[in-house]
Amino acid sequence: MINLADKKLIISAKKYVGDTAVVSARLPSDLIKRIDEICEVTGRNRNEVIQMCLEFAVDNIEIER
Repeated sequence: MINLADKKLIISAKKYVGDTAVVSARLPSDLIKRIDEICEVTGRNRNEVIQMCLEFAVDNIEIER
């Protein structure tokens, strides 16, 4: 189980400028709505917010075996 009680995702200036690839994923409508609300508040686009969230998750994941 992942314990993120003390972790926060802080959205700051863009940092990634390297190569990219297109990835497609199906997301629940309510999650897209929440992401879009974050976009509206932060002035970021959906791609940037999703990328930040994924980077945060990958950097902080704990795999339970």
